[in-house]
Amino acid sequence: MKITALRTYLVEPRWLFLKVETDEGISGWGEPVVEGRAETVRAAVAELADQLVGQDPGRIEDHWQVLSKGGFYRGGPVLASAVAGIDQALWDIKGKALGVPVHELLGGAVRDRMRVYSWIAGDEPTAAAEHAAKRMAEGFTAVKMNACGRMRALESPAAVHEVVDRVAAVREQIGPDRDVALDFHGRVSPAVARVLLRELEPLHPLFVEEPVVPELSGELPRLCAGTTIPIATGERLYSRWDFRDVLAAGIAVAQPDLSHAGGISETRRIAAQAELHGVSLAPHCPLGPIALAASLQVDFTSPNALIQETSLGIHYNQGSDVLDYLVDTAVFGYADGHVPRPTGPGLGIEIDEQAVAAAAERGHRWRNPVWRNPDGSFTEW
Repeated sequence: MKITALRTYLVEPRWLFLKVETDEGISGWGEPVVEGRAETVRAAVAELADQLVGQDPGRIEDHWQVLSKGGFYRGGPVLASAVAGIDQALWDIKGKALGVPVHELLGGAVRDRMRVYSWIAGDEPTAAAEHAAKRMAEGFTAVKMNACGRMRALESPAAVHEVVDRVAAVREQIGPDRDVALDFHGRVSPAVARVLLRELEPLHPLFVEEPVVPELSGELPRLCAGTTIPIATGERLYSRWDFRDVLAAGIAVAQPDLSHAGGISETRRIAAQAELHGVSLAPHCPLGPIALAASLQVDFTSPNALIQETSLGIHYNQGSDVLDYLVDTAVFGYADGHVPRPTGPGLGIEIDEQAVAAAAERGHRWRNPVWRNPDGSFTEW
């Protein structure tokens, strides 16, 4: 079997899909994208295609090594994301060629179902609580929410209380036997993070995600040591080398993104690396159905997998959602807060190619917001 072509599709709301074709008619799908930089990653995939066309798709590890290290300049979100989508597609081909799910090729399933969580919105406590109740009615037992909006380097008691009040409203709504996770999104300074973590402890979040930006990962040991709340991070780390010091910092949950951190191959290694430190795995995935399918394949073969993010109904998904590009949506059927083990070959999903082609004709040019403080200075989004 030989690879004949790599075709990319810009599809709403902010995704990039990849189809890798072979001379035996078996195709694999991947999702290589950096949100807001989809065209850049698309160009990187086109460059990497020169190394793949005419090659055996089954040599996944060799391709990963060459694509990741074969250029003199390595790493970073664009290259790692391009490799990630290609890697997903190659595993999809391998599984389809052998007639088994990818997790069977990774050693077999270690669980029968995987816990999942979904996002909630709402700037006011009442709105956030109502959205949480809606998610519970939809079958989820855990939700995640943005903890805050724009934050200054040092904040007022009122701003701190606003964060706590919103989380408290959600906690009261869902009760003590369900979970709420908080995403700080790197929006706060280490000083404000310490204050918020202290004030949020009585509400027992499942975890607090990205309390500081990756550039300040050196602050994680102090933050982890100063709170009882489990700390999670990793969506903006792209390799096992990026995770090395972070895992030793005392975090509780590693969150590599299957579309950014080198795909199935590298995330599988990061998961094992996390297990060495007693750290759980919760793949980051505010993306589309291919990224979610790839994440689940790793979840089902990773003993330390804790919970899986899904972007179903997330506020980014305007115009299209996770299920819109699938032939059979039952593969992501949520019940009692879990999704069943995928049994189809490859990634376990069938892409609706007509829907993808139609969406690609429209394309997209999604960009993340740029936020500024009241004084006009830049602040983290």
